[in-house]
Amino acid sequence: INYFCCFHIHEIMLIARSLTSRLSNSTINKISAKAFSAKSDNWIPNVSLDTDLVHGGVNPCKETGGILTPVHLSTTFVQESVEKYLDKGYSYSRTNNPTVKMLEEKVAKIENGYGAICVGTGMSATASCINAFMKAGDHCVITNCSYGGTNRICREQFVPFGMEFSFVDFTDPANVEAAIKPNTKLIFSESPTNPTLTIADLEAISEIAKAKGILHVCDSTFATPYIMRPLDHGVDLTIQSLTKYYDGHNIGVGGALISANEELYERTKLVQNMHGNIMSPFTAYMMLQTMKTMGLRVKRQSESAMKIATFLESHPKVERSVYPGLASHPQKELADKQHRNGLHGGMAYFDVVGGDQAAIKLMDSIKRPWTLCENLGATESIITACAVMTHANMIREDRLKVGITDGFIRISVGIEDPDDLIRSLDDALNKL
Repeated sequence: INYFCCFHIHEIMLIARSLTSRLSNSTINKISAKAFSAKSDNWIPNVSLDTDLVHGGVNPCKETGGILTPVHLSTTFVQESVEKYLDKGYSYSRTNNPTVKMLEEKVAKIENGYGAICVGTGMSATASCINAFMKAGDHCVITNCSYGGTNRICREQFVPFGMEFSFVDFTDPANVEAAIKPNTKLIFSESPTNPTLTIADLEAISEIAKAKGILHVCDSTFATPYIMRPLDHGVDLTIQSLTKYYDGHNIGVGGALISANEELYERTKLVQNMHGNIMSPFTAYMMLQTMKTMGLRVKRQSESAMKIATFLESHPKVERSVYPGLASHPQKELADKQHRNGLHGGMAYFDVVGGDQAAIKLMDSIKRPWTLCENLGATESIITACAVMTHANMIREDRLKVGITDGFIRISVGIEDPDDLIRSLDDALNKL
C-alpha cells in the first residue's frame, strides 16, 4: 500500500465502509491507537525509555530506506472505490493524518498510555479534555495553582456554559476529597504546578477519584514523561504541552491528551475530530525529531537547575529559592517518590531581597544567556515575569493567594553551561 510504506503498519482496523456512517463515532475512532505499532522482529526486547524516545516504533521505509517518518501534507486521500472507502485508513487530514498519527502513537508509548491525540497547543489539549468529559451542570475539582490559561478558560468559558469549578489546594489529598460534590465528574491536578512547584500525590488522589467513579486528569508538562508518567500512578488522562519539553527548541507549539484506556481514547479522538484542532503535519514531523533528545536535555536541565537553585539558596540577596530537588522543598519526600532517577526538572523560582520592585529590576537587567520571555522547557534558559506574562489572566487576588507575587521570578533552565548562568544571576543580584 503506497500511502503507508514508510510506516510499516502492523495492523489497521478497518472503519465502516458505508459513506452514510462516515460521521459516526465508530468511523472516527475505528483506527486503533495501536494501528502504527512497528514490527518488532528486528528489535531486542524491553528497550529503555531513552531508546523509545529515539525510535518509538518507527522503522525505516522498506522501499526507500528512509529513516524518518515523512511529512504528509496532503489534505485528502484518494479512495480506491466507494466500497473500499477508508480501507487505507485515511480520508481527510482533519480526522487523521499519517504524520500526526505517528506522533500520537509515539507520545502514547512514551507516556505509557493506550492512545493519544495531538492538537494545536497545550491549551487545546486542556480544552479538549474538559469538553470531552464535562457538560452543563457538572462539577470539577481543580488545583488552585495551575497554568494561568487553564484557570482562565475554566472561569471565562466553561463557567458561563453552566459548569462548576472548585479551586483547591492539592498539596493535601484531603482537600480534594472534601471538595467533591455529587455532580463532580473530573478532578484536575497539575504536578509540579506552574509556577509554584507544588507536588500533588497522584496515587492518593487517583484512589479517591476511583473510589467515587470520577476521572482524574493531570497536567504533567513540568515533569515530562522522562521524570514522571501520571498514568503509572493511577491517573486516567495526562495533559502535555508539547511546546515545552517535547519540542524543547522554541520551534513549534502543540499539545497532547493521553488516555489510559480505549474508551477514554475514543472519546478524545471524537472530540479532536469535531473540534478540528488536530496538529499540523509539519509540526508533528518536527516534534518527532525534537523529542528524541528529551532524555538528554531533561537530565542536563535537571542537573543544572539543582546547581543553580543551590547557588540561589545561599546568595545573600535571595530570600527564598524553590526547587523540588532541594532539601528545603516542603514536599521533597513526595517529589523523590514520584520523580524517577533523582531528577526534578528544569523549573525553579526565587524571591529576592527588596520585594517586587527589586525582582522586576533584576528581570529587566539580567544579561544573556538568560532571556526574558515566555515559554519553558527549551534549550535556551528563560526568565519569566509570571504576573505579567504566563499568569496575567488570573484574578490578582487568586494569584497572590497562591504566592504568585507581582515580582515572582520563574526560571526555566536550558542546556547552557550552568556556571555561565550562575555568573549572570550573581551579577544581576549583586546590583540590586
